[in-house]
Amino acid sequence: MKNFKLNRDDVIFLFIDIQDKLLKAIDNREGVLKYSKILAEVSDIMNMDKLVTVQYAKGLGHTNGELMEILEADEIDKKTFSCMLNEEFKAKLEEKNKKQVILSGIESHICVLLTARDLIAAGYEVFVAADAVGSRSKFNYHNSLDLMRDMGCVITNTESILFDLNSLSGTDEFKKVQNLIK
Repeated sequence: MKNFKLNRDDVIFLFIDIQDKLLKAIDNREGVLKYSKILAEVSDIMNMDKLVTVQYAKGLGHTNGELMEILEADEIDKKTFSCMLNEEFKAKLEEKNKKQVILSGIESHICVLLTARDLIAAGYEVFVAADAVGSRSKFNYHNSLDLMRDMGCVITNTESILFDLNSLSGTDEFKKVQNLIK
């Protein structure tokens, strides 16, 4: 049976190709950026691991500036559509030694989908923040979520992720995380 529970000690956040040149073509770009920023804040508040990729930075630029201010992470420049085909990415992921990956980014039907497929094949549990991924068309977005669910990913949302990682209310950490969605 598929595991639907996040374990904060086993989680790493992956922000895939959230670059301004790509964002401007994304149908649901405002939501992708908004919820990716919230996930970045959560990773910071909870001191959790994260990886950030960019697709061909020379031609497409770097991660959105507002998001990078929060992430304060090194970008992994890739030319492959699946992050798992990039050796630097694979090495950094293995170094973190986590088994659950929370995905956000673009495009959901290309780089996110192919990365999810290859992460599953490599034995990772993949959680897709559906409100933090996007495509140029609504059809490709919805189709990618269906495909990722069929592959074995957990299709979830930012708020569910926040509360799953903070299952005890009343703590200072929970209050900081909760303020992100008010």
